[in-house]
Amino acid sequence: MRHLMLKIENVSKQYRLGQIGGTTLREELQRRSARLRHREDPTRKIGAAVYEYGETFMALDGVSFEVEKGERVGIIGRNGAGKSTLLKLISRITAPTGGDIWLDGRVTSMLEVGTGFNGELTGRENIYMNGAILGMKKKEIDAKIEDIIDFSECRQFIDTPVKRYSSGMYVKLAFSVAANLDSEIMIMDEVLAVGDMAFQKKCLDKMNDVSRADGRTILYVSHNMNTIRQLCDRCIVLEKGKMIFDGDVETAISQYLGIRASTDNFIDLREMERTREFRQRPASMTELECLGVDTNVFPAGVKLDMRLGCTAEKLLENVQLRVIIKDLEGKAVTMQTSDRGVCLKPDEETDLFFTLDISRLAPGRYTMLPILYQVDAFGVDVRLDGINEVYCFEITQPGGFNHNMEWTHRRWGYYFNDPMELRMEKYAGHKEDDLR
Repeated sequence: MRHLMLKIENVSKQYRLGQIGGTTLREELQRRSARLRHREDPTRKIGAAVYEYGETFMALDGVSFEVEKGERVGIIGRNGAGKSTLLKLISRITAPTGGDIWLDGRVTSMLEVGTGFNGELTGRENIYMNGAILGMKKKEIDAKIEDIIDFSECRQFIDTPVKRYSSGMYVKLAFSVAANLDSEIMIMDEVLAVGDMAFQKKCLDKMNDVSRADGRTILYVSHNMNTIRQLCDRCIVLEKGKMIFDGDVETAISQYLGIRASTDNFIDLREMERTREFRQRPASMTELECLGVDTNVFPAGVKLDMRLGCTAEKLLENVQLRVIIKDLEGKAVTMQTSDRGVCLKPDEETDLFFTLDISRLAPGRYTMLPILYQVDAFGVDVRLDGINEVYCFEITQPGGFNHNMEWTHRRWGYYFNDPMELRMEKYAGHKEDDLR
């Protein structure tokens, strides 16, 4: 018999930009006073966007789906697509602007590192507090607390205030609490990325176990497609607040990569999302162009002529480029590195020209990860900028005798290409410049 645990019906969430609620009372009074006197907002940070009064943003727009008991549903999409907002609505952290949400059972959620923990309380006290919030009695928590502590691998520090914990310890304890306390619905945002690889595998195995053995319903958000494949039996894709796909995991991942990785031969990189390590960067990649072609589908055995636009905030010497090619599972299949370094001058846009060798790739779809880095005086690579899955292309299967064999989506192995020649030209006029 069908047992619905969660029903989302035409749910929307609208936020007001630049309105009351994001600052202290004193700052709000300063803002209001400045607005009445037609002066600039004294609390606005330098470089922050200026929003008109009443301007709104739709974080979610008409999302509807159902989840049955024991289902493991992945939710994927770009940053800003509405994934975390959706989880906060389901967890009742905030209320929807429109639509309805029905839940059948208790919910444990892990949306951010340390969410729901009181930093002044010890790990043991936080376990009891979280259990009480779920409506569990002390004797129920007593029966599970040893399992929680063992799974968290934090026994040595369990009676230490959690404000002393590292982010990894936070994640371990928070996940252990969420996984072992009694709840029918388990909500996980991409916080497992903070933990080590062994603990990530342990968490995925635990979620699989509680789903199969206890019939728990799991909602899981991640940018790691491999963990989505391992855990989920169904996947939802969000884009700009709307649900664009709900169904098979592999189809959802292909749909997501089609959104995320551009198939255009000219790509503006300025506003594309960066990983955390590249949020503050002295150099930036601005444009990527595949030269001399009007398609992203190539026969086997080709090499691509590419142009990469770059800017720098200060003088950077011995800057090099590394390009990693990944398959649709997110696994690296090859890498090519520049043969020498170049010099980037401050406040001057520079073009880097290179030839990318993809001649030995098997037929299939691939994405590109360009990384700009500097080699310091000690020979250590210092990463400057990088964008994952920036360009999507396809290698087609050649025809004729012995070439019509079918390739599966799984491939093994990794090969290195020869170093690529890196040529530098100024952006204005594309004049050849000397390599430094």
